[in-house]
Amino acid sequence: MPRLLIYALLIAVALSFVPMVFLAKERVTTSRNTRLQIVPDMDAQPKFKAQAANSLFADERAMRPPVPGTVARSASVGDSYFEQGRIGEAWATELPLPITESLLKRGQERFGIFCATCHGLTGVGDGMVSRRADQLQEGTWTPPTDLASSTIVERPAGHIFNTITHGIRNMPAYGPQIDPADRWAIVAYVRALQKSRTATLADVPEDVRPTLQ
Repeated sequence: MPRLLIYALLIAVALSFVPMVFLAKERVTTSRNTRLQIVPDMDAQPKFKAQAANSLFADERAMRPPVPGTVARSASVGDSYFEQGRIGEAWATELPLPITESLLKRGQERFGIFCATCHGLTGVGDGMVSRRADQLQEGTWTPPTDLASSTIVERPAGHIFNTITHGIRNMPAYGPQIDPADRWAIVAYVRALQKSRTATLADVPEDVRPTLQ
């Protein structure tokens, strides 16, 4: 075989490894630059990201609010008790859901996510947001009410549900973020927190009392 042909073959074999070397390098390195995409599909589609501005709309919000009157697929339309916490014109005094262990655990989880940041895990109003606002002393912060205070204890369950739904003072409305069943679960957990602050040994099941004494 001619020596020139041998050299050409060796060079061709060596060059065939170059793409694999670049591929291996791309797999183990990071970069701020977008990688070359032979088949981009929808990876680089034009779109507005959350909280971005969009001059197409008068309010320049890319994230569009729900159309007035929009109803979630799972909503119970027309059920003022479940959806609003009212029975007729009066606040409901009881929950429209059975009080179960699973409901209380769900309420505890939702409370920890949405409420504890201000109200604290025990409901006394010492959450991290409240503590920070108190430190800043800007004069615009209204401290959260202790959920075990007489004001909240005496408030009907439907009234508490309404406060979660529509907000009050510094507290924003959580109706758009928390579905009605979870709002009632939070109300149930708030009642449990209130009970825990005033409970006596007589309130504990008799078979459990020895573990507490």
